Order: sequence, then C-alpha cells, then structure tokens
Amino acid sequence: MSDYVKRTIVKEEIPSVYLDSPRSVKVYLPPGYNELLSYPVVYCQDGNDFFTMGRIATIANQLILDEGVPPFLVVGVSVERSKRTSEYSPIGSRHEGYKRFFIEELIPYIEERYPVRKNPEARVLAGDSLGGTVSLHIALDEPALFPNLLSLSGAYFQPTLDQLSAADDLSWLNVWMVVGLDETTVETHMGTFDFVEWNRKTKDIFEKKGASLSYREKPGNHVWGLWQKELPDGLRHFFPASDL
Repeated sequence: MSDYVKRTIVKEEIPSVYLDSPRSVKVYLPPGYNELLSYPVVYCQDGNDFFTMGRIATIANQLILDEGVPPFLVVGVSVERSKRTSEYSPIGSRHEGYKRFFIEELIPYIEERYPVRKNPEARVLAGDSLGGTVSLHIALDEPALFPNLLSLSGAYFQPTLDQLSAADDLSWLNVWMVVGLDETTVETHMGTFDFVEWNRKTKDIFEKKGASLSYREKPGNHVWGLWQKELPDGLRHFFPASDL
C-alpha cells in the first residue's frame, strides 16, 4: 500500500483574463514520471474533490503499478463553491468565461509545462454532476480537441439536451458515464432532479447521434461514495492495460 500513497502532486496557479482571479490547479504525476516521455492527461472539474474524496491519485497509482495501465497525468481544476453553478451550468453567468479559460488558458499552460500528448485522443475531460455538464459543453464547443468524456452522475438537464439534440453527429465523442439508481430526487442549487431519468435521456441522444458510449447504472446516491468506487472503471475505459 505504501507505493500507492507516495503520490507526486504539483500545485499551480494559472493566470486568467477570463476569470476574476488566477485559478489553482493540482497536477498528479504518475510513478516513474519522466520529462523525456509523453503522457495522456485527465482534466477534472471540481479538482480538489477528485483528489480528496475521489482519491484519484491513489487510484491512478494502483492502476499503473498493479494493472499495467499506461501512465497518465491528472489535472484537477479548483472551483469556488459560491461560483460553481454560475461557471459549470450552461445557463450560468460565468459559464462562457470559464470555458474560454479552460480551452485558451488552462490547456496551453499545461501543454507548455508538462510532457503531455497533444493529440485529442490523449485528453479526457472528467466531471461529477455539474462538472460533467461543463465538461460535455467544453467538448461540444471544441470537438477537435476533446473527444473523451468521463461522466459521474452528470447534471444533464434541458439546456444540455437541447444542445445535444441540435448536433448533427456525435460519432466523434467517446463517453463513459455512470449514474446511481438512488439519484431520483437529488436536491441541487437549481432545484430537485431525477438524475436517473435525465441521464437516461442523455444516453438515448448519445446513442441516436452515434457517440461511442459505455453507460452503467449502479446502486448508490449522488455522492462521492458511489463515484470513487466507479472511477477506476472509468479510467480503465480510456487507458486500457497493455497486454505486455
């Protein structure tokens, strides 16, 4: 177990002209990290939650050290609770600015400073609840950059479904998504929602529009207790173990 908890996490502050202050970011470096190599990268909304409650660094270490999953970086982008809905919701007042920060400032910052692969297939956008929502909307804005979405109980409501329905084709999109079967009356800042129903509607649109989809419903509620358990499968989906 000691190898799993020896995690290398670098803290960065990324300046922004789109946000009202620099944004804190945590970067997980995999075991054996070497700047002469190149790595795929998972970009997580709610970055602090992914590291603390999701334990993504420990999970990544286990997958890489025990299962032969190829090494990857994790970039966790912090968010202030008071601004989260306005940044992550497609109808939020800060949503467009946050997406511009993510695409035009965060990605170049990371790609200039770390040996990450710059081909689209090497980028995964990950998010829980509204973090899944903003990840999907970033992908829809820039399909040539972000074809991969790891979604933990995404908050996909009518504005998102309208945009998905308007898309001609989603065959470029590779989605791994999970929702908890107990998430039928989840209270959010925007009201109470049946996340199972909304995720099923989203799944149907993904399928109709030709997205590559791995969808599952599991016992559990709208909490990290569910998402942490499912996260290893989501990461395995995008980073299958080598047969060597």
